[in-house]
Amino acid sequence: MEYRKLGNTDIDISRLCFGSLTISPLQANLSIEDGAEVIEKAIDLGINFLDTAELYQNYEYIKKATSKKREKIVISTKSYAYSSEGAEKSLLKALKEIGTDYIDIFSLHEQESDHTIRGHYEAIEYLIKAKEKGLIRAIGISTHAIQGIDAACKYNEIEVVHPIVNKNGLGIIDGNISQMLKAIENAYNKGKGIYAMKPLGGGNLNKNVSECFSFVLKNSHIHSIAVGMQSIEEVMCNTFIFENKEVPVEIASKINDKTRRLLIDFWCKGCGECINACSQGALRRINDKVYVDREKCLLCGYCSAYCSDFCIKIV
Repeated sequence: MEYRKLGNTDIDISRLCFGSLTISPLQANLSIEDGAEVIEKAIDLGINFLDTAELYQNYEYIKKATSKKREKIVISTKSYAYSSEGAEKSLLKALKEIGTDYIDIFSLHEQESDHTIRGHYEAIEYLIKAKEKGLIRAIGISTHAIQGIDAACKYNEIEVVHPIVNKNGLGIIDGNISQMLKAIENAYNKGKGIYAMKPLGGGNLNKNVSECFSFVLKNSHIHSIAVGMQSIEEVMCNTFIFENKEVPVEIASKINDKTRRLLIDFWCKGCGECINACSQGALRRINDKVYVDREKCLLCGYCSAYCSDFCIKIV
């Protein structure tokens, strides 16, 4: 496994980052034991970088998998907090539920522009103080927007950027992939740590896995790539690819045979909270029930967090 220093931070991370949303209650909903086993396999294969978020509801999985090897693992989490009080609450929750004294990277979740960052700056001010106390090692943002990256470059205190990157530009909300890559290059040149998300477009590009991974791996401005993994087979497959090794046929077959889709259960009452939360416009209401446009859906799972009746699943 290849390792790189994350921008101007003192954090060394594996080229492959374990994206943990997929094991969480929002997606595969694995048991704590099974989810931790998948993470442990990733660690055994050399992956030292784990991406999570408060939204994902999976800190307990990470605690179980990393409790005996915490100092060898880099943990990045994210929060929607915009105030000092909210940021403190989110950080303390992460520390407690993961069972750790510090978080390596603490980011503001889904920042879209300079306006968004300024609106959350009170939270950043708290994070700066938390960093001075040793509670976090670096401050970052995640974004689906080119403007979000451009805005992060204006702030020295934002050290890490977590943008969406895939060969088709799926999920970019304000431009195309060429524009996104130019913004990433600029951020890289300014010393920002860059770790990409959704190289497979939330599952929509699964038929071209090798091509998709090659697209991000050949980009020298990306330090690491977060890939959602929910099984030991997926961990092994992705590790083989990132190490430029041939994937065993039996592993590839198990993964290729699995079909995934967004499911909205029959008891949906069409409240529309998920529609408002979907930045892709993939959900719509018809006769008091929500339906998904599979051409637009990234299978990110975020919408399910806004369903009070737990109608939305990825299966």
